[in-house]
Amino acid sequence: MMPVHRLQGCRSLHLNEDNGRFVLLAILIIVYLLCGAAVFSAIERPSELRAHGRWNGTLLNFSETFNISLQDLNSFLRDYEAAIAAGIRADALRPRWDFTGAFYFVGTVVSTIGFGMTTPVTVAGKVFLIFYGLLGCAATILFFNLFLERIITLLAVVMKAVRERRIRNSGLLPPGIRHDFSAYSLPGWKPSVYHVMLILGLSAITISCCASAMYSPVEGWAYLDSLYFCFVTFSTIGFGDFVSSQSSSYKYQSLYRVANFFLMLMGVCCIYSLFNVISIVIKQVLNWMLEKMSCLFCQRCNKASIFLGRRNAIRPGSKCRKSRFGKSRDSDAPCDSDTEGRRLSGEMISMKDLAASNKVSLAIMQKQLSESANGYPRTVCGSSRHNGFSGGVGALGIMNNRLAETSNSR
Repeated sequence: MMPVHRLQGCRSLHLNEDNGRFVLLAILIIVYLLCGAAVFSAIERPSELRAHGRWNGTLLNFSETFNISLQDLNSFLRDYEAAIAAGIRADALRPRWDFTGAFYFVGTVVSTIGFGMTTPVTVAGKVFLIFYGLLGCAATILFFNLFLERIITLLAVVMKAVRERRIRNSGLLPPGIRHDFSAYSLPGWKPSVYHVMLILGLSAITISCCASAMYSPVEGWAYLDSLYFCFVTFSTIGFGDFVSSQSSSYKYQSLYRVANFFLMLMGVCCIYSLFNVISIVIKQVLNWMLEKMSCLFCQRCNKASIFLGRRNAIRPGSKCRKSRFGKSRDSDAPCDSDTEGRRLSGEMISMKDLAASNKVSLAIMQKQLSESANGYPRTVCGSSRHNGFSGGVGALGIMNNRLAETSNSR
């Protein structure tokens, strides 16, 4: 018999599933950050040391050639760094704070890209940025969520139409429904999260490749650098090492800046939607890991249930379990001592007890047989809580309401 405290521990693990998912995700993110830091340190640190060595040699050579002390030279370089922060470059660039430059700046603010090549330096500008960004970022996030809702709805309509056409052409429908397919529908059908992730991923790759083909000749970047810029920009990371539309003049300048604006908008919306779909897949992986951990934690409980299943060929006593206070959960269930004695001793039970214990299973079986006969797919509404996908707010709530929570049937 399983101890009471271990059973309570299993129940508490099930009840605290959300907390367990949160802790597990936090641990995995920390491990992910540590691994990423180790990889980037191993890749980039040698190049940084070589650059420092070359720069120190250049400074020393310049100081000796023009008879300038290193202290004065470093002071001049600090002034130059301050000039760069104010938007002054050695090469001719467009003005940072004319109307078009300011429009580009506020676009990077509300989209949370934040390249950093243009920043306010006055006190009034910094104070205004705080309030402007607070409202602008919130409105833009709402816009991204509304875009996500509509793109998922569009994908669901298209994928449902394709599925209905496939069912119509397969010849598996009954004759009456085959001639009048308008009466046939897919109740509760939702697109698979993996199909949506594939479509959004291909869309993001297509937009990035098209944008890189434009940036590479216009900005003079290598194609790989253009792809790198597209990911950093569309994901709103915004390092600022590569920034588009910063030269003083371009060939077809107006057309290029309009195309740059729309490509960045489409890319950010697409990558935002893709990130939310990937987050659902990550959540599904976390649920699987928690399920495995729960099985390991409750291993004795599982062994006990297997032992009882082998000892009694039929286990109708689920409705006769007594609670901690000695009362039956269901007053209508037969819980006499003779019946319990026969069950524990392995004797055969009556048909009445068999039907009482298996009526729920029989009802589920009848429902599944009916759905299989009619060709209706299996819905996922009933298992949403079990899979941990119910509820959610913001983008996750939109995705959970419009996507299939599991894709086992597809």
